[in-house]
Amino acid sequence: RNFCFTLWFPAGCILNPQRKMAASSSRSCLQYLLHLAQDNLDFRLPEIKALLALRGKQFHPGENYKEKSPFWCLDGLSEEDVRSIMARSVCAKSAFELWGHGQTHSELRASLLSYPSENMSPFMHKDSTYRINVYTFNKTLEFPERIKKIDALEYLPFEGSVSLKSPQHIFCLMEDYGTDPNNIPEHPHYVYFGRWIADGQRELIRSHSVKNRHFIGNTSMDAGLSFIMANHAKVKENDLVFDPFVGTGSLLVACSQFRAYVCGTDIDYNTIHGKGTFCQASKYFSRSSRKNQKWRGPDENIRANLRQYGTERMYLDVMVSDASKPVWRKAALFDAIITDPPYGIRESTRRTGSHKDIAKPADGIYVESHVPVSQAYHLSDIFTDLLNFSAHHLVMGGRLVYWLPVYRPEYCEEMVPLHPCLQPVSNCEQTLSSHTSRRLITMEKIKEPEEFDSLAHLADPRFSPYQGHNAFREKYFSGVNKRGVKEDNKSDVNGQ
Repeated sequence: RNFCFTLWFPAGCILNPQRKMAASSSRSCLQYLLHLAQDNLDFRLPEIKALLALRGKQFHPGENYKEKSPFWCLDGLSEEDVRSIMARSVCAKSAFELWGHGQTHSELRASLLSYPSENMSPFMHKDSTYRINVYTFNKTLEFPERIKKIDALEYLPFEGSVSLKSPQHIFCLMEDYGTDPNNIPEHPHYVYFGRWIADGQRELIRSHSVKNRHFIGNTSMDAGLSFIMANHAKVKENDLVFDPFVGTGSLLVACSQFRAYVCGTDIDYNTIHGKGTFCQASKYFSRSSRKNQKWRGPDENIRANLRQYGTERMYLDVMVSDASKPVWRKAALFDAIITDPPYGIRESTRRTGSHKDIAKPADGIYVESHVPVSQAYHLSDIFTDLLNFSAHHLVMGGRLVYWLPVYRPEYCEEMVPLHPCLQPVSNCEQTLSSHTSRRLITMEKIKEPEEFDSLAHLADPRFSPYQGHNAFREKYFSGVNKRGVKEDNKSDVNGQ
């Protein structure tokens, strides 16, 4: 075992540099407890790992770590590391400096009494004020029961005075009663006690809800998932972030909140421009996605969304562009590419072009009202183009984060698109129905593209596009397939 010792000196006492370094080092060896939200369980670990990576730290869980648990003990961090995580995380509710823990209150008592008093003293002296909260997961306690549990902590050497409204220090007793709401035990499975450090950014989910957003569409990304995607991509201040299927800009809103410069493209002229009720280019009205609102307002656009949240200065621009066509100069431009490609469910998958023999106008001659002919854009082609674009236009170490729709009965990891220049980092599932889901794929650029990489898709089956994605729309709407799976299972049970 490794033991950490802390020397505590009264305020005003001058330490020599060696002693200062020793005291600082001991504080950095403490164990911290994260209390996590119990939604989006699959996304929590990649988010925390990505935020730790921004600090140059690894994820080192304590003993008894369980990924689905609401409580994680982390080792090898400083308080500054923890505060940095909580300043970004939407999956974590709160963080604590862990003073004691155990399977029972007796074990908790023994753990707290063995905790170095030098670590407690700065927060428990007679001139301090404090408050103790009691939190129970998966069980509700009446007020008298909570008071009784607080009184049972009388063995702790608190010398300060209680302040319920504005304490200098907040402590929390946490009890974990498991995750089964139909089988709540009488006694907790595990108990923790620690000093509150910081809360996470769960408030961003409410403040940025699409229900209150100025400009939305049929496929506007949920606020919580948008911030999770930004965190998975390790978006940070002054980064340049790009969304090739920008839509109404929900992902740009999230990234701009973390002070990244944002831009995007989309093939839909009306969504990109949002110039009001009547679009001169296509000669028809722009419909609003809001209930009881027939036409889009004159200022419903992506820039207005960022203005709503005070991040307009981070907005570079968006433009009408076909994601299948090269429009960018050959260079590593973006720190992160974050996107939600169309699946063909609420928005069609299309690109410019036609199989018909249509005469092309002379160069430099354009009709003002011309709308390019479009054709089907298969999902397998969308993902192939997206990965190739990311390999060429991400900076080294930059991340691609995107959604991959899958038909669950057929899903396997081999269906996830690969590229020789992009290393998979995480693969998280969000269930859409009993037979469909979408997976949030995070990849990191590990090398620059070379000439032979373009041939990898032909030579190596791992890099070849999975054609099964092209039938996702039919499978999504197909009740026949769903019933067929049930009938096959029923036949197996009956031995037929």
